[in-house]
Amino acid sequence: MGRQPTALIAPATSTVPRSTPPVSSEGSTCRTVGVALALSAGDVVLSVSVFILSVGQDMAPFEPSILSRPGSVTIAYYHREGKLPGVIFCTGFKSDMSGGKALALEEWCKREGRQFTRFDYQGHGASSGRFEDGTIGKWRDDALAILDKVTIGRQIVVGSSMGGWIACLMAIARKERIAAIVGIAPAIDFTQKLLWPRLDAAARRQIEEEGVWYRPSAYGDGPYPITKKLIDEGKKHLLLPGPIPFSGPVRIIHGMRDDAVPWEHSLRLAEAMMSTDIEIILVKDGEHRLSRDSDLSRLIATVSEQADTREGR
Repeated sequence: MGRQPTALIAPATSTVPRSTPPVSSEGSTCRTVGVALALSAGDVVLSVSVFILSVGQDMAPFEPSILSRPGSVTIAYYHREGKLPGVIFCTGFKSDMSGGKALALEEWCKREGRQFTRFDYQGHGASSGRFEDGTIGKWRDDALAILDKVTIGRQIVVGSSMGGWIACLMAIARKERIAAIVGIAPAIDFTQKLLWPRLDAAARRQIEEEGVWYRPSAYGDGPYPITKKLIDEGKKHLLLPGPIPFSGPVRIIHGMRDDAVPWEHSLRLAEAMMSTDIEIILVKDGEHRLSRDSDLSRLIATVSEQADTREGR
């Protein structure tokens, strides 16, 4: 029999469609299938097992904790104590913390005994508020509140799509707390670089005159609002063309078939970063979600490498 696999990955099957900027997204996960996967040459798959990570509709088998913020805002989160560096997951635009990537990382951290945190921005998932009232600044502040009040020690911030933008903003604001950034199709500056340029004249006019335009969704979750407030406030947080003042490790995973955030966008991010420790993994057949079993194993291997390198720091 071969060696034990180096890690156990918890790939996820999405059952509820969700949206990410500017056109697509990952699904809200209800059922998760666990598979023993090899992450290094010579390892073998020893077994296949099935287990359920969620109970009821889209939640884990316990209620989320709640962080109260100013203005009667409540942020829902799950946190597991463990060794450092911890891992904190930032979701994408109109996504929530029950997605496949977040749950796969959580399961891996549980097996490793590593600290892990996932949360919903206000107006998302189990947190309070209306999505249409949200802005990049508010969602960044939600992430910083979780970082400051829930997590302990240095963190590897994993950001998916818009979460990659949030991760970079967190790293700028809390340099001493961020051990590394792992971006999955990071949608840096998406309000100006990816969303606004794709809107036709009628949509732009409606946003300017009425304050909101409802973008149709092909994923069964109804149209979602694109507000003038989101576009205008987002200009305060633009990071490109840089320089982005973060000198720690940055790892980016991007699918070359991504029609929401073109893979070339990650090259611009790498150029803008002050860090010289940057690696980009291009997945030739990968789309925006990068939630296949192979994508999840790649993500966990990437996070694992950063965690092992910075163990206890």
